[in-house]
Amino acid sequence: MTSTLVLGGARSGKSAFAQKAAETAALAGRPVMIATGQAFDDEMAQRIARHQADRGESWTTIEAPVALAEAIAALSADAVAVVDCLTLWLSNLMLAERDVEAAAGELVAAVAACPARLWLVSNEVGLGLVPETPLGRRFRDEAGRLHQRLAQVADTVYFVAAGLPLRMKPQG
Repeated sequence: MTSTLVLGGARSGKSAFAQKAAETAALAGRPVMIATGQAFDDEMAQRIARHQADRGESWTTIEAPVALAEAIAALSADAVAVVDCLTLWLSNLMLAERDVEAAAGELVAAVAACPARLWLVSNEVGLGLVPETPLGRRFRDEAGRLHQRLAQVADTVYFVAAGLPLRMKPQG
């Protein structure tokens, strides 16, 4: 139906923006959260709990730390879903030593074919300093390439800073 890519920095308000848009679109039903985060430590467990509390019990949650394309492909035409977030998914792929380019291709294809209303949330990591480590630079580069590919197939693209969404690619 429609897909929206929402980019922004850490704590920029991108998740809240996408969640509010999905809740508005899903007035007659339950929105779906496709969560990619994994609680490898206490701090991440607290972040996940905070996100769950923020969205409340009106959401259906699907855990997809790696199998994101499959989760999106399983959405029905009447679904309204938020994927939060793509950079955690990318981290999960890299930590599992998966083929990032192949997985990104599968994700882009799933988004392009998705019949649901879909918001994809991701951290824009290419605006800061060049990472010190080869792994950090690879992550930054992979994220940038993924964002470019998704921006091509998304109907709308927003950049969120200080809680303010800037429409970068209008629908249509």
